[in-house]
Amino acid sequence: MSTDDRRKHRILMVSDFFYPNFGGVENHIYYLSQCLINLGHKVVVATHAYGNRSGVRYMTGGLKVYYVPWRPFVMQNTFPTIYGLLPIIRTILIRERITVVHGHQAFSTFCHETLMHARTMGYKVVFTDHSLYGFADAGSIHMNKVLQFTLADVTQAICVSHTSKENTVLRSGLPPDKVFVIPNAVDTPMFTPPAVDCPRRLEEIVIVVISRLVYRKGVDLLVEVIPQVCRLHSNVRFIVGGDGAKRVRLEEMREKHSLQDRVEMLGAVPHAQVRSVLIRGHIFLNSSLTEAFCIAILEAASCGLLTVSTRVGGVPEVLPDDMVVLAEPDPSDMVYAIEKAIHMLPKIDPQVMHNRVRELYDWNDVAKRTEIVYDRALKCSDQNLLERLSRYLFCGAWAGKLFCLVMTVGYLLWKLLELWQPADDIEEVPDFTLARNCDEEILENTQ
Repeated sequence: MSTDDRRKHRILMVSDFFYPNFGGVENHIYYLSQCLINLGHKVVVATHAYGNRSGVRYMTGGLKVYYVPWRPFVMQNTFPTIYGLLPIIRTILIRERITVVHGHQAFSTFCHETLMHARTMGYKVVFTDHSLYGFADAGSIHMNKVLQFTLADVTQAICVSHTSKENTVLRSGLPPDKVFVIPNAVDTPMFTPPAVDCPRRLEEIVIVVISRLVYRKGVDLLVEVIPQVCRLHSNVRFIVGGDGAKRVRLEEMREKHSLQDRVEMLGAVPHAQVRSVLIRGHIFLNSSLTEAFCIAILEAASCGLLTVSTRVGGVPEVLPDDMVVLAEPDPSDMVYAIEKAIHMLPKIDPQVMHNRVRELYDWNDVAKRTEIVYDRALKCSDQNLLERLSRYLFCGAWAGKLFCLVMTVGYLLWKLLELWQPADDIEEVPDFTLARNCDEEILENTQ
C-alpha cells in the first residue's frame, strides 16, 4: 500500500510517563510518535505537568504535547479522580479531531482515566502494556482488577513480547485475538560501538550495569554476584549507573569487600549519556527479577556489548542466543553465566553486533505494525451504552455492577458537558509541521 493510499490517523498518546522524565515507556512513546509523524499521521501526546512544564509544548517534528496541570501523586502517577480529567480530555479530543486514543502502561492512572472517557465518547482506543505483573500480592490483585475494568471495553491491545501478551490476557480476561505483539526497538544511530580505530582491550574486562536500583531490578542479586566475580577474576571491573532505594546496599557491599577501586558508582545517568557509559564496557549485566522486554539490553547490544541477563519474562525473546547469556535469578548461576560471557568475548565483534540489532529492531517497523492495529481498531463496529455495559458485568459479581455504575455516571457527566459546552463551540486547532532537528538536538527540545 502506498503512502498516499494509507489511511491517515489522528492519534492521542496518553500516559503519566513522558519527557522530561526518562525511561522505557517515555522513549517508546517518543520514538513511536516521531515515526508515525513521518508516515503522515497526526500525533498528539497528553501527560501530566512536570514541575514548571505545564500547558502546550512542541517537540521535534511538530510533536505536540499537552502537559495537563495535574500534579503527580506517587511514582510519577497522578491521583486517581475517576472523572476529574473528563472536561480537559474531551476538549483535547475535539480540538485535535482525534480518531484513535492510544494509552500506555498499566499503572498509569492518567492512561486509565483517559481511555475510560474516550470510550464513553465513542472513540476507538488502543492500549499498550509495557510491564509484567503477578497474581498473588495485594498490589497486583488490585492493579489487575483495574486493568480488567479498563480493558473490558478496549478496542485493541498491544504487548511488547509474547510473554507479556500471556500475562496481560490472563490478568485482564481479554480475548487473545484482540492482543497484538509488537516489540520495542532502539534508536541504533544513537547507540553505536566505539570507533574502529579504538579497539577494546581485554586485559581489563569492564562489566556495565545501568538500571534503576530498586528491588524489581535485582539489586539484591548484584550485591552477592559482584564480590564473587571480583574474587574469581582479578581483571574484572564494574561500572554501575543508576539510582534508587537499593543504592545504599551496593555502597555497603563495596565498603564491606573493599571494592572501591573495582566498582565505580555513577549515580543517575541521563539518557543522552548512556552510550558514553556503555562503550566503556565489554559486558552488560541485567539482573531484573521481572521484565516484559528490557530495552536497556537492546541499547547495550547496539553498542556492541555482550549481554548477561536473568532468564525472566520476555527477556529470552529479545536477542539471539549468540548475543546473550541467560541465567536463572540465582547468584551462583549468574556468576557462571558471567564466566561464560568472559570466555566468549574474544569472538565478539561490536560492529557486527550493532548491525544485527539495526536489522532486527527498527522504530519504523514498529510504527508500521502499530499502524495496522489502528486500521483494525477503526474497522471495529460502534456499540451503544447498553452493549458496552454488558461487558463490564462480566468483570465480577460485585465489581461488574460497580464498573457499570462508574461508566453510567461518566456517560451522564459527558452528556451534561455536551449541553454546557457543545462540541461545535470548541475551536479546532490548525495543523502544521515543524522542521525536524537532528538527533543531537532531541534532548534540548525536551527542556
